[in-house]
Amino acid sequence: MATDRRRDAVKDKEQLATTIGLYVLGEISLGKAAERTGVTRWEMEEILQEAGVELRLGPQSIEDLVDEVDVALDRD
Repeated sequence: MATDRRRDAVKDKEQLATTIGLYVLGEISLGKAAERTGVTRWEMEEILQEAGVELRLGPQSIEDLVDEVDVALDRD
């Protein structure tokens, strides 16, 4: 269960809903979803699990891999 701090960390609920939708559709990676919502990757993983979303762990494409590396290196 997400802590109250984690729920409060995501201020823009519409942005969170959009991000979850993009993740479900496979448009963005877990790392990119975390970046978009301003939480850690582990917090985003927990948020998605609580929302009943099946996690896709590991990059699904070369583009996903590049996104994950960019997020890890804090590059835009």
